[in-house]
Amino acid sequence: MSTFDKIHVEPKSLLPILDDYRERGKTIVFGNGCFDLVHVGHIRYIEAARELGDILVIAVNTEASIRTNVGRETPINPCEKRMEVIAALQAVDYVIPLEAQTPIELLELYRPHIQAKGTDYNIEEMPERATVEGIGGRIAFVGDEKQHSSTQLRRILRERGAL
Repeated sequence: MSTFDKIHVEPKSLLPILDDYRERGKTIVFGNGCFDLVHVGHIRYIEAARELGDILVIAVNTEASIRTNVGRETPINPCEKRMEVIAALQAVDYVIPLEAQTPIELLELYRPHIQAKGTDYNIEEMPERATVEGIGGRIAFVGDEKQHSSTQLRRILRERGAL
């Protein structure tokens, strides 16, 4: 499948494909993030999420969804380009935009078996926890300890006068 075939700009268009996988007994894993400046932490998260199941769907936060998170900077790269980069990764099957602050609506729509979250999250503070549990899914914390971040990369670039 080509990189562009993996991208579904309209999230509902992916639903019949995922329903078919589910009917065939495939395990669907869902992950999400901004993925502005892709770094090794992102790669480790995505590859670990992929190991949890058969199909990996990644939702990429749009600029509008990022603005709803207090303290987050506007991404350097537009959502369409960030989606293309993530879709180019072999571990990823499908990429969709995440328009909301949380992935709750997408989780309700897709009903994944597993939601993969980075190790910097805490299950008690996750607004989507009830949704995942309500659809019969589970949350898995994957990737390495949070030692890498786009924020850190931006800081380094600013210090070096490159940003």
